[in-house]
Amino acid sequence: MIDRKTRVTIIGISIKLVFGVCAFLGILTTIGIIFVLGNEGFQFFRQVPIWDFLTGTEWTPLLEPKSFGVLPLVVGTLQVTIGAGIIAMPLGLLCAVYLSVYAGKKRRNTLKPILEVLSGIPTIVYGFFALTFITPILQKIIPNTEIFNAASGAIVVAIMILPMIASLCDDAFRAIPRSVKDGAFAIGATTNEVVMGIMIPYSLSRILAAFILALSRAIGETMAVTLASGSNPQLTLSPLKSIQTMTAYIVQVSLGDTQAGGIEYLTCFAVGLLLFVMTFMMNLLGQIILTKFRVKSL
Repeated sequence: MIDRKTRVTIIGISIKLVFGVCAFLGILTTIGIIFVLGNEGFQFFRQVPIWDFLTGTEWTPLLEPKSFGVLPLVVGTLQVTIGAGIIAMPLGLLCAVYLSVYAGKKRRNTLKPILEVLSGIPTIVYGFFALTFITPILQKIIPNTEIFNAASGAIVVAIMILPMIASLCDDAFRAIPRSVKDGAFAIGATTNEVVMGIMIPYSLSRILAAFILALSRAIGETMAVTLASGSNPQLTLSPLKSIQTMTAYIVQVSLGDTQAGGIEYLTCFAVGLLLFVMTFMMNLLGQIILTKFRVKSL
């Protein structure tokens, strides 16, 4: 018979082994993704100069004459991402403030689950919602709005990331020690002063983390923006015109109509590699900002 101490030791070693294997698989998967993107991207850049790829303003790899300037896809992606962030970040923060400060316990327990249900809706449903509901409203307000447009994509992506921002910011506010808020009230601070002067500065690093996580979700969104914003890779800053994002183009190439191994097929890996670099740089910048604000708050 194995005594209790030995069983606990065996269980502890087994748990560490399982966690270690999971961590190793995660690292191995990441390395595999980088290798595939890098290898296929290298094959693409052997045929297309990287400078022409990054600075070109025409993207027609599937048509004749072929052009491989990725700027239209990058601008379209940034239009949707920045637009969604402008809408969702302040609204999500305000929702979190209301839930954690002003809403009573009963109202909070009702509203927060309803808000979080939005994050469980399939993205393709959001795409149809944008196409059949948001776009007609925009066309009534601004008649020259195209059926597929960047504004509709930004709005629907903002709705998608709003629950994430609200939930994470609410958790950050509720993690503040009660004594900190009670001390502010004890010296005569109003509720608004506690929110603006105590809660938001104290939770700033977590709030920024929520924003960065939500923007990372927005920049990688695929089906919703494919249906809402279209597949027209034109270089425009107008949110009322049809565009194509980087993820939407990857979907277009991956439908099976493009011959594997050709230059057209390799473009999806080049675009994917660029998207990976963009998200990596955004996360790296976010970590720097988070560290800076965390140090200041301490």
